[in-house]
Amino acid sequence: SAMPRVILHVDMDAFFASVEIRDRPELAAAPVIVGGAPERRGVVAAANYVVRRYGVHSAMPTSTALRLCPAAVLLPPRHAHYAEVSQQIRAIFARYTPQIEPLSLDEAFLDVTASERLFGTAIAIGRRIKREIRAELQLVASVGVAPNKFLAKIASDIDKPDGFVVVTPERALDFLEPLPVGRLWGVGKVGVKGFERLGIATVGQLRGYSRRLLQQHFGNFAEHLWQLAHGVDERPVISEQEAKSISHETTFARDIDDPQVLHAWLLDLTEQVGFRLRRHGLKGRTVQLKLRFADFVTISRAQTLAQPTDITAELWRAARGLFEQRLPRPLPPVRLIGIGVSGFDAGSGGQIDLFGEPERRRGSRIDSVMDQLTERFGPQALFRAGSERKGGS
Repeated sequence: SAMPRVILHVDMDAFFASVEIRDRPELAAAPVIVGGAPERRGVVAAANYVVRRYGVHSAMPTSTALRLCPAAVLLPPRHAHYAEVSQQIRAIFARYTPQIEPLSLDEAFLDVTASERLFGTAIAIGRRIKREIRAELQLVASVGVAPNKFLAKIASDIDKPDGFVVVTPERALDFLEPLPVGRLWGVGKVGVKGFERLGIATVGQLRGYSRRLLQQHFGNFAEHLWQLAHGVDERPVISEQEAKSISHETTFARDIDDPQVLHAWLLDLTEQVGFRLRRHGLKGRTVQLKLRFADFVTISRAQTLAQPTDITAELWRAARGLFEQRLPRPLPPVRLIGIGVSGFDAGSGGQIDLFGEPERRRGSRIDSVMDQLTERFGPQALFRAGSERKGGS
């Protein structure tokens, strides 16, 4: 078989909130929430560990969070600033391997299989990365070291904050055995209902079921579950250079059925994707919306644009159109929402739309000004006219 791989999953602890606290040390002991304003139906984008003790978590409406912890300090998100810090973190990863697959601004997979010859064991590499992030950026990362992505991701999460967990191939099944099924990638905390009916609480118990039985209960999702329960995950780490798309998605701790909250998240994710496209000098032609519902059914809807773009307003128009017109109504409770852009043009040999150009140039100028302002002052400096920024229509 192929050479056994060694994968790191590096996940920043309470990333947006930690960056804000690093920039304002006087908030170190305070309960801090980064999120949209309650009167604009904003949602919590990040919560530091102090405020989590009050039951606050990301994706809950800001108004709920402030009810749970009235003393919380609410800060508006500064995505461009976080993207900047994210680049600095990625530069640290790049010292050890070119094979980096970012999942979002605050987490990435690294394939360090080939790096071991140069830098010593994966464990040593993981420790160095963690140390350098702390020393150079004053931020804390949790790291999981494992033979595949799935195990590495669970490992980085299991001992947060400031975690460092190693899963060797021999230990994989023992490591998974006692974990609640909700830890399985793609299951989330609520789909646990289906398992409860079968009396399955842990991954070990799930492993006792045959593929056939799982098939009866979980349909297409069964094979995925079987593989994960056995610690099998063949997905390679795909670096951004090779990526055919750039996407951001978020899985909610609790299912969300409020379309306004989903709207707000979608705008947020779209802005992050737009920012990354521009950062990489890419323009995409296809916008894809992905939703996973409480019952694990996952759907995606895509729209191909007349011409490739990296303009947030154009991406948002497409994303919002897909969300408003192409989804089942009433919308079942949502577990995961994501937005991706693909269909990158090699150069811009595409047709030039002679009529749309001045308008688009304006859109793209607005973005670059916004990127610069956001870098410096955060998005509260600017609300896009007409997008009502968070929620709204």
